[in-house]
Amino acid sequence: MARFTRADWVDAAYRRFSDDGIRAVAVEPTARELGTTKGSFYWHFADRQALVDAVLETWRDRETEALIAEVETISDPQSRLSALLEIIAHRTGERSGERTLYADAAAADVRDIVEAVTERRVSYLTGLLEASGVPGREARRRAVIVVAAVIGYQQLVSSGWDAAADPRPLVETLFALATAPA
Repeated sequence: MARFTRADWVDAAYRRFSDDGIRAVAVEPTARELGTTKGSFYWHFADRQALVDAVLETWRDRETEALIAEVETISDPQSRLSALLEIIAHRTGERSGERTLYADAAAADVRDIVEAVTERRVSYLTGLLEASGVPGREARRRAVIVVAAVIGYQQLVSSGWDAAADPRPLVETLFALATAPA
């Protein structure tokens, strides 16, 4: 029987999260997917919540920190914002675990990490908008709107709405609204 690492468990659980949301992160189905027993799970994790926490840390790293790092290589803040929106729009289908995460956060006892990731996203966008000339309070309001628009767009696409459409016109409109003169 193969030995599975903590990372193997997290990767398998992350796939479940990506496909079906945070409620799908469960020990027995993940063990079946890996072809192992629950005993292997308990070698690496104290309980399901520890696995959920690890999955959401992975989500934060992949869907927030990695994207920020990717666009940080661009010097102009408006170009960074444009690139970030473009990346997010084209990865919407890959980010399907998020489609229910905000609605399920309280029931899944993950509200704190979801709030922390959301604040990180809003703060980063606020900084980009301020660097683009939008004043502080207005930049923050617009950053919240951008994050809300992205979450809403994910939900629309996951429900099948115009999923094949090119997101570029929407990205351009969102960018124009976010960076319009105050």
